[in-house]
Amino acid sequence: MAKVLLVEDNEMNRDMLSRRLKKKGFEVVMAFDGKQGVDMASEQAPDIILLDMSLPVMDGWEAAANIKKTATTKGIPIIALTAHAMAGDKEKALGAGCDDYDTKPVDFTRLLGKIDALLDTE
Repeated sequence: MAKVLLVEDNEMNRDMLSRRLKKKGFEVVMAFDGKQGVDMASEQAPDIILLDMSLPVMDGWEAAANIKKTATTKGIPIIALTAHAMAGDKEKALGAGCDDYDTKPVDFTRLLGKIDALLDTE
């Protein structure tokens, strides 16, 4: 069972995504801000991280950069989740160290496809 670290400050989004991921068989651990997300990436050793980019304390771009520059967490794939679907946002997220990018509201089927592709599980 793959472990997903969901870093999301919006309770409604967190609840919906965590319930749907658990239903699909994932173990889900949650962080509520970017700093907590960076800390939990080290502590929990998740298989993949779903990272909101608009977070309190430390934004998703800084959190992704911190996760990718740390030896123990740099190999964990990160999918950026953002409502900011502006031109250049995908490139900015990928440049910060994210491995993929998805827009909100989340299309769960599309997100699962991206998770599967990064985890190499079909």
